[in-house]
Amino acid sequence: MTSKPNAKIVFITGGGPLYWIIANALVERFGPIIVIREEAEPKGLFLKRRMKRLGVITVAGQVAFSFLSKVISKRSERQRKAIVASAGANTGQPAGCEIIDVVSVNSAACRQALQAIKPDAVMVVGARIIKKETLSCIDAPFINYHPGITPKYRGMNGAYWTLATGDAENLGVTMHLVDESVDTGDVLYQERCAMPPDNNITTYHHVLAVAARPLAVKAIEDAVAGKLIPRKVHLPSFQWYHPTLWGYLWTGITRRVW
Repeated sequence: MTSKPNAKIVFITGGGPLYWIIANALVERFGPIIVIREEAEPKGLFLKRRMKRLGVITVAGQVAFSFLSKVISKRSERQRKAIVASAGANTGQPAGCEIIDVVSVNSAACRQALQAIKPDAVMVVGARIIKKETLSCIDAPFINYHPGITPKYRGMNGAYWTLATGDAENLGVTMHLVDESVDTGDVLYQERCAMPPDNNITTYHHVLAVAARPLAVKAIEDAVAGKLIPRKVHLPSFQWYHPTLWGYLWTGITRRVW
């Protein structure tokens, strides 16, 4: 139990049912929290940055895959609801919580909100990379929930890539401190998970999110109590992205990983 019952907790997110799973777990444990919700990054800027890093052909394949994933997602809606319901989780917008909308987590408005709140801990779930100006604007730890085992599966679709590469023993979730890069902060907690059969790239995240709720609560409890113990994890470090359409189909056919 936390030694500070009236702790102020901020939840930074882009918002949405998947991310509310973690937010609601915190509300159940700590009571109302304050949500800072940032707008989605303009698609054009996102794609331009991705093409600079990965090249036009790869990004074109990822865009093509995004259309297929929408079809898969629609067909898997009932399965995602069953995953959440069986775990007793909640995907609804957290009730009784103040929500502050900002353009970006790196905006002056976001920093001003954080400085006014003076939180004891900040949980980050589904937000863009946070810059130094925001991370240093308050004296509180920023903790990220990551659906993958870092540093080996940084970035996107950690569960998918562990299965696609035949590395299921490293399928799991991580709570780590936030730094200025992509999922490279010191690890607080990690837990390996088994992925039930018949899931796919649009349901993996829900399996992991419901499994991560106790770790999220524990991380915030420790942060509020001043008991965080960051550590380095000695694994190879890789950043992963969305699969291309052709890569996804090939992996599905040859490895039966969808």
